[in-house]
Amino acid sequence: MSSVVSRIPAADSQTALAHFQALLQFETDCWDVHHAISNKRQDFVLLDVRGDEAYCKGHIAGAISLPYTRLNEQNLAAYPTDTLFVVYCAGPHCNATEKAAIKLATLQRPVKKMIGGVTGWIDEGFTLETDADA
Repeated sequence: MSSVVSRIPAADSQTALAHFQALLQFETDCWDVHHAISNKRQDFVLLDVRGDEAYCKGHIAGAISLPYTRLNEQNLAAYPTDTLFVVYCAGPHCNATEKAAIKLATLQRPVKKMIGGVTGWIDEGFTLETDADA
């Protein structure tokens, strides 16, 4: 008897390998972002793409607030065209990262999504800062 998990067979190893390797072209995670920042190896711009109020309540230290609704060439003009942007939002229940990534890709800008967002960041035990902290 099969379960709902195994009812649809898993992909063959080559297909699975290609799929999971491709995901890393689009995504990074909270741990890797924290490691890069903590070890002074940050080679990306971290964008908090939530609204201003959410950013003020708590954001990752060093993140730039640029809500996805304001992503445009003018607001990105200060960054070289090959700048990698890592976008995050509230968490898995929020699709602002996808909206931001679509805009950035449309503007021909390199982009990755930080999976987990603020929820994942907190789940990993990392802290947020507020505007009062800055």
